[in-house]
This record gives sequence, C-alpha cells and structure tokens, in this order.
Amino acid sequence: MIAYPAIDPVAIQLGPLKVHWYGIMYLIGFSAAWFLGVYRAKRSGSLWTQDQVGDLIFYGAVGAVIGGRLGYVFFYNFDYFLQDPLWLFRVWEGGMAFHGGLLGVLAAMYWYGRSLGKNFFQVTDFIAPLVPIGLGCGRLGNFIGGELWGRASDVPWAMIFPKDPMQLARHPSQLYQLAIEGILLFLVLWFFSSRPKPRMAVSGLFLAIYGAGRFAVEFVREPDAQLGFIAFDWLTMGQLLSTPMILLGLAMMVVGYKRFPLQGGINPDDQAWLTAHGPKGQGSHKRGKQS
Repeated sequence: MIAYPAIDPVAIQLGPLKVHWYGIMYLIGFSAAWFLGVYRAKRSGSLWTQDQVGDLIFYGAVGAVIGGRLGYVFFYNFDYFLQDPLWLFRVWEGGMAFHGGLLGVLAAMYWYGRSLGKNFFQVTDFIAPLVPIGLGCGRLGNFIGGELWGRASDVPWAMIFPKDPMQLARHPSQLYQLAIEGILLFLVLWFFSSRPKPRMAVSGLFLAIYGAGRFAVEFVREPDAQLGFIAFDWLTMGQLLSTPMILLGLAMMVVGYKRFPLQGGINPDDQAWLTAHGPKGQGSHKRGKQS
C-alpha cells in the first residue's frame, strides 16, 4: 500500500472565491481540444476553419455539461430526483456522468453540423481525437478530489482515500481510467486519424476503445452506493451503459470501411463538400452560420 497524496481540492482561494482543481481540469480539457482542433484545421485540405473549431468546442462544452448532469441524475440517481426534482438544477452539489455527457455532445454536434451543412460523422470524426485529453483531466480531477475510488484491494499500489467512510485500501481506479480514457485513447485516435480514414471509422474506434476500457475498469471500481450491482452480482451501471458503445463502435467501423472507401485520399462526401464550399469551408458558410 502507498500513501494517498492528499491534495487540497481547492487550487486557488481569493477571499470567498474558491477555484477547485476539478474546474481547472475542465478548463485544461477544453483548451487542449481547441488547440489540437486548430492544429488539425490548419492542415492542407482541412474541412474546418479556426472559427469553426472555436464554435465546435463551445457547443461541445455546453452539451457535455448539460448532458453530463442529466445523465447523472437520470442514470444514477433517478429515485432521488423523484423525491426532489429541483436537485436537478443544484449542480454545485456535484454529479456528472460521462455517458450522459457523450449524448449531450452528440446532440450538440448534430445541431452544429447541420448549421454548417456538414455530415454528422464529418463532425464526430473530427472531434473524437480531441476529447480524450479532457477525459483524462477529468479522471485526474476525480483522483485529486478523492472520489470515485476503486474496490478494496491488497495490490502494492492500493490507497486509503480520506473520504472513504470504511477507510479501506483500494484500487486507485481513477488513475486506471486516466491511463485508458486519457492517454491510451488519445494516442490511438490521434495517430489513427492522422491520415484520411473512411467516414465513421474514427468515431467508431473512439466508442469501442472507451467502452471496452470502461467495462474493464468497472471490475475494480467501487459500484455506486445507491445502485450497487445491476445484475449477476457483478454487472454495474457503467458496464451496462458501455456495452452498446462497444457494439455500436465496432459496427460503425465495419460499415465505414464497407460503405465509404477512400478515393484519392479523401472521402467522397468530403470531396462533394469541398467542391461546393472550398478547401476551408469559406464559400457560403462563415463562422458557423448559413448564408
């Protein structure tokens, strides 16, 4: 067992104003997504402008926050919501869920893509490699906050988390998720998407890797106290929600490679869009608005 590196969850305090590390992690994640997106947008033949990347990250952030809150309330604490519906709006009390955040981001990407005249998967394939840094930062924020710990264990790197009422040595599962959802997922997607790929392939790979990684980590992560195991004395809500991600991701990759073969290093639908709007989308669409 090793000592938990207790870090004050409040990074900066100026009088009554408190800036928590978790909020800083969000800021780092969205900033990294913007930086990487702008870097990709500058490539020759890119379908994106810097202004569009900024708008994309903004709408994605809004979708992540709203969807994450709704997902936590309805997936993990619906009974409590029924008792106190106004709790949905008390976001300062904490509570976010990745799967809800993902649905929120997808809804935002669909809406923003339509405003640009882009195919939905053109948008998701572009943004998928930008997301893992934020996911990793979020898990680091969980670790600093001493929350969402793992199950009791006697592995040499087990830790006792100060907020754990049982004070047991546990898996630092937040760090496992940081390694998988943040580092591994980013490296695989960034290099996989560095060359043109069939439509849906990048998005599908994101879903498959995240879903598989989350499913695996749930075996050492403590189930949510209010839910426990969903079935079979081992299936958790996280695994239940991750299973369709894995299946859908694999199906998207298969369909992508069968239906959208590359032609001269570019997808056919991308070529049609470029012909209509120009190499940087500066024809009839500017700053995310239709003419």
